[in-house]
Amino acid sequence: MSRIGKKPVMVPANVKVQLEDGLLRVEGPKGKLELRYHPNMRIIHDSEARQIRVERPNDERLNRALHGLTRSLVYNMIVGVTQGFEKRLKIEGIGYQARLEKDKQGQPKLVLNVGFCHPVIVNIPLELTVEVPDPNTIVVRGCDKQKVGEFAAKVRHIRPPEPYKGKGIRYENEVVRRKQGKAPVGAGG
Repeated sequence: MSRIGKKPVMVPANVKVQLEDGLLRVEGPKGKLELRYHPNMRIIHDSEARQIRVERPNDERLNRALHGLTRSLVYNMIVGVTQGFEKRLKIEGIGYQARLEKDKQGQPKLVLNVGFCHPVIVNIPLELTVEVPDPNTIVVRGCDKQKVGEFAAKVRHIRPPEPYKGKGIRYENEVVRRKQGKAPVGAGG
């Protein structure tokens, strides 16, 4: 039995859960999320005990894999609509910075100056909020863990950190492995 899959997910009092043939809807103070889960999995919502359980039909390899995955997705939905998720990005390099601007329709856009001959403009999805507390920090928040991580990875991909000087966009707690660079002339053995 999957150790993760057999643990029930506790549902806080301020979260509404709806189950309809293959679709799980969760609504909380931070937003609404829905999940279309695999038909082999059975999701059971116990409203008296305020918990959700995931069950599998048998011990086939696919069902064992889906058991833990489905439970993790349900747990991330509950955490997302109650607390939300956050990713922080740091920009390092001389002249590298980020700022928020609005386009003609009033939609916010992230503008990055990261060493290219032109600023890079990134559209921000509607379900995410992006803050730039200072020019070298980007904070991405949202209730969907996958979308928060995907947008943060997209921004990091524009200028990933390079190994010699460490310039680029990295996650806040990411450690960039540094290389030595050129050795001085005549230093070789």
